[in-house]
Amino acid sequence: MFLTRRSSLLLNKVLFGCWLVFAWQTGFSQEANDSTVRYPASYFAQYDVVTVNDMLNLIPGIALALNSNGGADGGGGGRGNAANRGPNANNRGLGGASQILIDGKRMAGKENEAATQLDLIAANQVEYIEIIRGASGDLDVSNSGQLINIVLLEAGSRSSFSANLKLTNYQDGAVEPGGSLAYSAQFGRLSYLFSIDVKSGYEVFESIEHSINGDASANDRIDIERITDLSTITFNGNLNFDLNDGDSLAINMLYSEADPPARLVRQIQDFNTVPATDRFETERIPSSKDNWEFGVDYEHRFDGGGRFKLLSIINDLNNDTTRERFVASTAQEPKQKSLFLDSRTRTRERIVRSSYTWNVAEFQTLELGIERAQTILDSSLKQGLDIPGIPASTHGGLVPISLPIADSSVEEIRYEGFIVHNWQINARHTLESSFLFETSEITQTGDVRNQRDFSFPKPKFSYRFDINQSMQFRASVEKFIRQLSFADFSANSNNNDDDQDVLGGNPDLVQEESLRFTLNLEYRLPQDGGVLNSRLFYYDFENTMGRINSSSSLDTLKSVAGNVGDGRVLGLDLDGSIRFGFIGVPAAILTAGVLVQESKIKDPVIGRIRKVQPFDRGNYRMGFRHDVTSRNFNYGFNYRDGINNNRPSFDIDRVIFFGSSSDLTVFFETKGFAGLTYRFEANNILDHERCNIRKRYDGLLIEGVLNEIEENCSQTGRQFSLQVRGSF
Repeated sequence: MFLTRRSSLLLNKVLFGCWLVFAWQTGFSQEANDSTVRYPASYFAQYDVVTVNDMLNLIPGIALALNSNGGADGGGGGRGNAANRGPNANNRGLGGASQILIDGKRMAGKENEAATQLDLIAANQVEYIEIIRGASGDLDVSNSGQLINIVLLEAGSRSSFSANLKLTNYQDGAVEPGGSLAYSAQFGRLSYLFSIDVKSGYEVFESIEHSINGDASANDRIDIERITDLSTITFNGNLNFDLNDGDSLAINMLYSEADPPARLVRQIQDFNTVPATDRFETERIPSSKDNWEFGVDYEHRFDGGGRFKLLSIINDLNNDTTRERFVASTAQEPKQKSLFLDSRTRTRERIVRSSYTWNVAEFQTLELGIERAQTILDSSLKQGLDIPGIPASTHGGLVPISLPIADSSVEEIRYEGFIVHNWQINARHTLESSFLFETSEITQTGDVRNQRDFSFPKPKFSYRFDINQSMQFRASVEKFIRQLSFADFSANSNNNDDDQDVLGGNPDLVQEESLRFTLNLEYRLPQDGGVLNSRLFYYDFENTMGRINSSSSLDTLKSVAGNVGDGRVLGLDLDGSIRFGFIGVPAAILTAGVLVQESKIKDPVIGRIRKVQPFDRGNYRMGFRHDVTSRNFNYGFNYRDGINNNRPSFDIDRVIFFGSSSDLTVFFETKGFAGLTYRFEANNILDHERCNIRKRYDGLLIEGVLNEIEENCSQTGRQFSLQVRGSF
């Protein structure tokens, strides 16, 4: 059985509750439906909105739209706001999907894409926002779920300046600043947006680990405090030129720089000796990160309705981290360096995507195109240990350790040809069919030389049926290819296990494939009363990723990322967003959701059936917002949690069960002095303690000889922030 009895009971209760609300508030309507939902600027006039993100947070069901094109990959987190969503770093190239459009177009960027701009675009620049629930050849991207299109005002001349200042207080008393400045304007056919953004990623991480030996005797206790002082500064520039009535050009620029040093103190009590002995460790982890991106998007519209697009993006990301560990028997005595770990990576992309779209028949469009993407990852890793041998200054004054595949360069040249057919069958039925054919060549040089060629057909079908004006049914089937992470090709540092500082690389990985089936049923309550949505999905996997044995002998066990077999995932995701208009409080919105999913794969490496990573058992979330417009303030909360220890990760000689990442955020916002908006926010207000359990085995896990059980409980503390915003 995929779903447990307990999960099934919970699921039935949620479904029953959703349909009670559905039956109570309205009945069915048989009218034909325009599948696009539009919110004009006047809709938000009664609220004190400053940015586009403020406007989106007032739309019922916006989280459903933002997640409709995604899957349940991972399923462990809750819903964040749109401004916190970014591209997946492992997704090379562009593809034809995007969730957020500005003036009907995707932005010519990956890191600098539309979702990152939502807190920078002033609300007074918006003409309307629409949720596009249908598929059309007129769209700039493929739409298998829903799209958010932000349409800006058209004027001969307009300009706006917005500012945001934020101060956050952390559990150790540190106060870190952040904020942004943005200026947008339009003069004739030219519009642009320039911004600078400073974000703090400061974190105080405290954990206590207790462990016992396989015979249940006490092993050790480890107390850890880690402080990461991260600040990221980002410069953005976006220019749009309407060259004439048929030609447009967009330029997208980004530069970002971060200096995230960390320091760590670790106190270890070893109970295997009598009396127990102490050991003190400190770590210095200086780090630097910078990246830039430049994109150009050109479009030409022909008189007959055809459209030609050319999109090009180049980017460059550098990430350098050095980790040094010092050890002593007491906190007072001088510490001796025991570990040096230096990791350097550089990732570059060069992408060109071209397409032509035209009407092949009435209510039918066809798009033909091709994308070429070159991706290069250069990586190096140095490890030095305090062991007998000849020390080297290049390894922090310690003895160099020979690591397999420590220096590597991986290059992929990938081509993707695609054809997309959109068919408006009638007023209520649409069908989008696409066929993509991907070919790639991956070459690895350095400590190992390897070259491989891949090719994959990737068909996809998306069907929509507007049952009536309020209800829509969607179904899709897709062949999905998960791109390989180049980091798994070579040795890299491991910060998740103090007993294993380095992970080995595997140059022979192949892509994970899946056939994905999804069914959606969405109901929009009348008079903007809310949205109810259910999504049932089934994924069938081939070559699922896991850890495989790369040991040269059983005396020294080593594992690398590898393909372990076939698996499957079944899940149901329920979401609801309801206004309290039925009790006379239409400005109050309640959102809630629950995800239940079950997965399984028979892993030959560990000799047991396990979950398909990263799919866990599920999660639940709830949010509330009330705008008291007569008093110019709003308040609310957001809560999310998962089922504890329901996401295991298996290695060849250990398994870890991850605890839930619960979070409760409350906020209060008001408009006050100088017409500015003031927001107070408390994050992780319950001071959630996340506990992970790791089991280590003597030899291979498949042999079942338990060696140690560790329980690690950690906290990052509460954070309180004050934010002041305004647009001029």
